[in-house]
Amino acid sequence: MTEQHSPSVTLRQTRNYQFDIAFGPDMPHVVSDEAPPLGEGLGPTPVLLLLAAVGSCMSSSLYFALKKFKNDPGDIRTTVSGRVDRNEAGRLRVVHIDVGIHLGAAAEGLQHLERVLEQFEDFCTVGASVRAGIPTDVAVFDGSGAKLN
Repeated sequence: MTEQHSPSVTLRQTRNYQFDIAFGPDMPHVVSDEAPPLGEGLGPTPVLLLLAAVGSCMSSSLYFALKKFKNDPGDIRTTVSGRVDRNEAGRLRVVHIDVGIHLGAAAEGLQHLERVLEQFEDFCTVGASVRAGIPTDVAVFDGSGAKLN
């Protein structure tokens, strides 16, 4: 990937609040929809897609940083939750995001873990971009459930 690029997706309204999202010719499409009462809830909402993008990027960044030092993090499970509230103008906004990344491996077996934990968030393109406008907290846990950061 070059330093500067311009990714794009194509959304096509299929009905009401439902959109078919095409990411590229060789990728599966995703259907998004608003939750009732606006939509029918037949796909992830835009808020859920945002949370998934942040979680995927943070998880990938942590995985890359761990693998760089030849670590095996085990299976990674990430949970992302957002808080939606009204702003001063009464409009709904995502006002906070919490990311919990759970590694399958124990911390004792991971080399350079302190350095990895200090740096991986800064290399997450989506998370760092979103964090510029939405407060985002990230916690990493090892295979025993111990919080690492």
